[in-house]
Amino acid sequence: MDYKEVLRKELLPAFGCTEPIALAYAAAKAKQVLGQNPEKIIANLSGNMIKNANSVKVPGTEGRQGIDISLVAGALLGDANKELEVLANIDKSRLAECDKLIEEGICEINHVTGKANLYIDVILKSGEDFSEVVIENDHTNITLIKKNDQILEKSKIEKVEENKVDFSFDKIYDFARDCDYSDIKDILDMQIEYNMAIAEEGIENDWGSNIGSIILKNANGDEKEEIAAYASAGSDARMSGCEKPVVINSGSGNQGITVAVPIIYYAKRHNIEDEKLYRALIFANLIGLYNKQGIGKLSAYCGVVSAGSSSISGIAMLKGHDREVIKETLSNALAVNSGIICDGAKPSCAMKIASSIRNGFLAMEQAESNNSFKAGDGIVKSDIDETIKTVAAIAKEGMKKTDEIILREMLNN
Repeated sequence: MDYKEVLRKELLPAFGCTEPIALAYAAAKAKQVLGQNPEKIIANLSGNMIKNANSVKVPGTEGRQGIDISLVAGALLGDANKELEVLANIDKSRLAECDKLIEEGICEINHVTGKANLYIDVILKSGEDFSEVVIENDHTNITLIKKNDQILEKSKIEKVEENKVDFSFDKIYDFARDCDYSDIKDILDMQIEYNMAIAEEGIENDWGSNIGSIILKNANGDEKEEIAAYASAGSDARMSGCEKPVVINSGSGNQGITVAVPIIYYAKRHNIEDEKLYRALIFANLIGLYNKQGIGKLSAYCGVVSAGSSSISGIAMLKGHDREVIKETLSNALAVNSGIICDGAKPSCAMKIASSIRNGFLAMEQAESNNSFKAGDGIVKSDIDETIKTVAAIAKEGMKKTDEIILREMLNN
């Protein structure tokens, strides 16, 4: 898979936080297969799916949050053909019907272990009939469709190692600087339009904990703080049910916002030509995907750390810095904020974005002033690709137990 294919596959529009939307998509698909409204919805979910869908507000549901409404709204009101926009333009007059079914206990949620971190198994029952849809590893990757005892579709789950893209910093840097991007410009234009629109929505209106607005109020013209404010504001809106779509990165709207908004804001403020903006976005999006490839879509590691470091590296490219300064910017940023935990999608994600953006700017200033961390300073390696691999190992292997405890404590309220 070449880098353009990767960008087309990964930079998708999504309506709402991708975990509850993936649940809604699975339920909508199962309803499509069943052919009638369900009397019972059973969802067997991985811990990370429960963690990431538990607390976030679901778009189109007028502020409702959590797993049950995602499943019921998907099954009753969703359009499976829209995939990650499954709940766009649903009939809100039927939300009270969804509430009543939830109160009556239509949903059964089970935590399953020994599966992929992103695992959804939704079973809909009506009388003697049932349907089942399984999604694994990616938010729309259906691996099983079943009606009663008949398997309608079954796909082999390939090992993650077999699906890895040949990423390296230098290959991404060279591609971003030299490629003909005319055939992927539409994706970048959509990312610019959608992700800035939700950032502006978060600034202009009351969403979540209003982290972006708070930062902007106290920015006093500081460009770095304004950039942190707008990126955070996009998350404020998204995590609180805003009905604006976002172009995602690494399966995440928050990561898509964090990668793109700082670069777009900086380029507009400095009247940077479109070509440089597009190339910086290509670079930052691919670096964000590279950072997450060894970690996986869902984990105990907060993905906006990867996205924030990638974004400010993209700004370093916009500023005309050479390859080494950009490498050091990325390395410095990863050396410090890696290890911030992911405790699910919810309003505090916005503050983690602000932290990652601020940390990224300091990392760039380090690199600009020849004060970067050296190999052997903690997890820093002499080669940026090795540093990225180290962070991935810590996140994927080292934080497994952390993930279990986070979920336990989240559910112990």
